[in-house]
Amino acid sequence: MADNSVDVIISNCVINLAPDKTAVFREAFRVLKPGGRLAVSDVVTLGQFSPEQRADMAAWTGCITGAEDVADYVAAMYGVGFTAVSVRNKAHPDTELAASPRMTGNAQVLSGRITAVKPIRP
Repeated sequence: MADNSVDVIISNCVINLAPDKTAVFREAFRVLKPGGRLAVSDVVTLGQFSPEQRADMAAWTGCITGAEDVADYVAAMYGVGFTAVSVRNKAHPDTELAASPRMTGNAQVLSGRITAVKPIRP
């Protein structure tokens, strides 16, 4: 798709399957028009999976261990230029997770509702 050609991108539970989520966000940012919006439903975590858990391809393809810690997910989105990044827990939509501190230990898996905006630059 051409640069700056899309108003809205929606995605339902597929980014967690991508091994390079930053590349996905970079491409989404590239094709969105300034002021364009990204709306994603995806699996995220509070905490991280161990390398052994990540190596379990059945869990990866089952949309579990490809999920990223909310802090890493949000950092990748801001890193490519998105603003107004919000991650809400679908089970508790009033809970904003984007500003959650990084957790250590076992990953708590959540279904997230993620939104972001490509800023309008003068």
